[in-house]
Amino acid sequence: MGFLFLLLFVLLLALASAAGMTADSRDSADWKPSDSGGRWRSRPC
Repeated sequence: MGFLFLLLFVLLLALASAAGMTADSRDSADWKPSDSGGRWRSRPC
């Protein structure tokens, strides 16, 4: 029975996503800078 509820929940999320009712809450504050498309790596001092 629990598996059925989990499956229903995932299906509802998929339908909401397909309908455009979801949003990405990330604000890019945790993204690392890039250098010409490559990940920027800080050099040790």
